[in-house]
Amino acid sequence: MTIFDSIILGIIEGFTEFLPISSTGHLIVASEFLGIDQNSVNKAYEVIIQFAAILAVVFNYKDKFTLKKIDLWSKVFLAFIPIGAVGFLFSSQIKELFSINIVAVMFIIGGIIFLIVERFFIKEQAQLIDDVEKVTVKQSLIIGFAQIFALIPGTSRAGSTIIGALLVGLSRKASAEFSFLLAFPVMSAVAAYDLLKYYKDFSDENLITLGVGFIVSFIVAYLTIKLFLAFLEKFTFVAFGIYRIIFGIILLVMFN
Repeated sequence: MTIFDSIILGIIEGFTEFLPISSTGHLIVASEFLGIDQNSVNKAYEVIIQFAAILAVVFNYKDKFTLKKIDLWSKVFLAFIPIGAVGFLFSSQIKELFSINIVAVMFIIGGIIFLIVERFFIKEQAQLIDDVEKVTVKQSLIIGFAQIFALIPGTSRAGSTIIGALLVGLSRKASAEFSFLLAFPVMSAVAAYDLLKYYKDFSDENLITLGVGFIVSFIVAYLTIKLFLAFLEKFTFVAFGIYRIIFGIILLVMFN
């Protein structure tokens, strides 16, 4: 992997990780275009840029990462339990689901679901929860079960959690913010597992490439979180639904 490859993938990871458009799907396509093999070294690189994205959440929400917010984090970790349990118990079966066709189809299905949810989304904002700290235990658990769908390649972790949050009465902003915070335990668990698996592939030869990818992914993810929230103050998720459908169709055409 070259420095150029590292920058491109770092940008893609940072930009797509917290948007409801599946970072995995975009990284697959980018790697295909760049001719990057899915070997152990490049898997180790993915761990690094994912970890950078996790830090972007911490830096954006420093006020939430305190002992005073224990009630909020108890709900976040409750929402993490379903995907953690299912992912652990059925990891081998989940890996067998991976294929470009499944990724493409789930992009399209996810896009359609976003359009349907937005079509019937409650317009009266006063009825919605706009503060993540006011999310109930029941709502957090339902969002956690919705996140299980993210185990299907191409679904998008952010997309499934946001849809779940919208359906239980959170505003678009609160849905996105709860998804950001929920990413912390989910991505930390994944990164820790992958780090143990690929740590031997971190060598002096690729430290510069890894470092560049880390910095790029962090900066882009940090800015994307802020821009995404600003976007949701004026717009809906319709654009993401349309984008998902178009991207899914392009994948089906390209790889079939």
